[in-house]
Amino acid sequence: LELDCEVVLKATNVDGVYDKDPHKNDDAKRYDAVDFQEAVENPEIKVMDKAALGLAMEQNKPVLVFDINQPGNMKKIVSGEDIGTLVS
Repeated sequence: LELDCEVVLKATNVDGVYDKDPHKNDDAKRYDAVDFQEAVENPEIKVMDKAALGLAMEQNKPVLVFDINQPGNMKKIVSGEDIGTLVS
C-alpha cells in the first residue's frame, strides 16, 4: 500500500486459488477470479492471511495468485497474459 501498487502479486506453489486444497483433493476446482468477500468469508479458500487480504480489500488492491515455480510466469504477468487467479 505504501508503494501505491496497482496489484499485489502472491507467488505460491499452486497455479491459483482453489475451492479446496489441490494437493489433497483431486477434484479441487481452480477459480479464474474470486471476489474479496468470498475469499475472506469462505474458510476453504486460503489465499493468504485473512488480515492481509482484508487490508487489500479495504484499499481496493487486487491480488493475483500464481505459481512462482512455473517457468515464464513472471514474464507472462508483465506481458499481461491471463494466469493464476485474480482476487478483487
